Amino acid sequence: MGLKAVLVWCIWLGLIQYSVGGRVRHYRFDVEYMMRKPDCLEHVVMGINGQFPGPTIRAEVGDTLHIALTNKLFTEGTVIHWHGIRQVGTPWADGTAAISQCAINPGETFHYRFIVERPGTYFYHGHHGMQRSAGLYGSLIVDLPKGQKEAFHYDGEFNLLLSDFWHTSSHEQEVGLSSIPLKWIGEPQSLLINGRGQFNCSLAAKFINTTLPECQFKGGEECAPQILHVEPNKTYRIRVASTTSLAALNLAISNHKLVVVEADGNYVTPFVIDDMDIYSGETYSVLLRTDQDPKKNYWLSIGVRGRKPNTTQGLTILNYKTISASVFPTSPPPLTPLWNDFERSKAFTKKIIAKMGTPQPPKRSDRTIFLLNTQNRVDGFTKWSINNVSLTLPPTPYLGSIKFKLNDAFDQTPPPVTFPQDYDIFNPPVNPNSTIGNGVYKFNLNEVVDVILQNANQLSGNGSEIHPWHLHGHDFWVLGYGEGKFKQGDEKKFNLTHAPLRNTAVIFPYGWTALRFKADNPGVWAFHCHIEPHLHMGMGVIFAEGVHKVGKIPREALTCGLTGKKLVENGH
Repeated sequence: MGLKAVLVWCIWLGLIQYSVGGRVRHYRFDVEYMMRKPDCLEHVVMGINGQFPGPTIRAEVGDTLHIALTNKLFTEGTVIHWHGIRQVGTPWADGTAAISQCAINPGETFHYRFIVERPGTYFYHGHHGMQRSAGLYGSLIVDLPKGQKEAFHYDGEFNLLLSDFWHTSSHEQEVGLSSIPLKWIGEPQSLLINGRGQFNCSLAAKFINTTLPECQFKGGEECAPQILHVEPNKTYRIRVASTTSLAALNLAISNHKLVVVEADGNYVTPFVIDDMDIYSGETYSVLLRTDQDPKKNYWLSIGVRGRKPNTTQGLTILNYKTISASVFPTSPPPLTPLWNDFERSKAFTKKIIAKMGTPQPPKRSDRTIFLLNTQNRVDGFTKWSINNVSLTLPPTPYLGSIKFKLNDAFDQTPPPVTFPQDYDIFNPPVNPNSTIGNGVYKFNLNEVVDVILQNANQLSGNGSEIHPWHLHGHDFWVLGYGEGKFKQGDEKKFNLTHAPLRNTAVIFPYGWTALRFKADNPGVWAFHCHIEPHLHMGMGVIFAEGVHKVGKIPREALTCGLTGKKLVENGH
């Protein structure tokens, strides 16, 4: 049967459909727990269609994705967030439990339908409880339409999805974080590259100081590394996404330089690096030129940054096809930079500027909100708070409750838009007590909003952590970073000409980060620290804009809480 006949047959069966401006691509996702050996030891992981990580979604700009997600978890709800996809016109498909939709109950199927309108490197992950920590994630790649070419040339492509992995279950982690005293999750046992790592052996045992034996793979093991096979003197695009629950990572390839060309689905002014930091929630594309000795193989390494590491590097091999992939590199893996060399981290981050032609930020904002990140206590429980409010999500999703004016669904008092100016960010809070809340920051449609993220010391006085903040439904311009407490006059330092567009940005220890975005996407959107336990402990806020402009919300997104009750009362 010829290709044309196969396509006609598939269209007739409904496996492929075409819409104006692009194809409709159908996926069926069954979310379930499975026994797997991602780091060579058997553990329960969360996967999709029997795969861990979940299947890679690939589409072209203008395509509609239709993902029928069935919950096969038996006893808990689930959702999937499509990280970096703005969901213009489809806010109910953002995949955030209690925000954009009800959690999908066991046995139920939810239909996500949305258009991917921009090319880039994205991913998807669970957004209910700590299911991302359990392994619910996969890659999502959006290509340019056929016939269009990227501004940079490459001969081949690789996709790297980076994650961290614990031997304690996500449920045990949740209980520990919600206990008195707090039982912290600790550092991950392994770092995974495309769902593969090694806990009880080392690929580089001959080269590093370790008590672990050298890994002896025969082929086909679940934890055996996925090797990157390359031809000499070619250029490869490596797409990198970090879905880590905790770890900030540094990626390097022995003896090779990389050129950064994309960040969070936006093109950047290309720059050359020896290694790169990547925080949870970030994505990049880098170009690799295979210009080294083709009679050798080389290490690709990831290691922990930003936290004192207690996890061995994640490793795989860059194999020049001129020799066997079984030949180990002849030198040790790249050394991960010191975990607390924050100046190096800042230097990398500040190199990221917009590519010429990227929309520039509006010259002025209509309003500014200051968000102070602190660790606090609520009734003896350790929490993270924003302006002294720790986020606790309501039973009724915000999108439905605001759309239908169900004012009893959440606190109608807006959260604080700033914090006391005499707050000492360098010392533990004088009053450690905080409150829980579920209020919403509401913006007028098309309002230009500045957000100043302010970091501070922890409850224990043990220092200030890096926090990667992710905004749903939008990209923002990163206007700048600063040391200490943001003060009047700092806005004069804002970058208004080459500010990069991102959806995730970090605040460094004892520092501030300034962001600007336009509230032009009707819906309700989470803005939160992308470190999974921090969000679980309340480190997030809710933004809403133009909800009255939102079209008909699918009934299956509203079947819980007060919106579910409203459906019953209306005879649905």
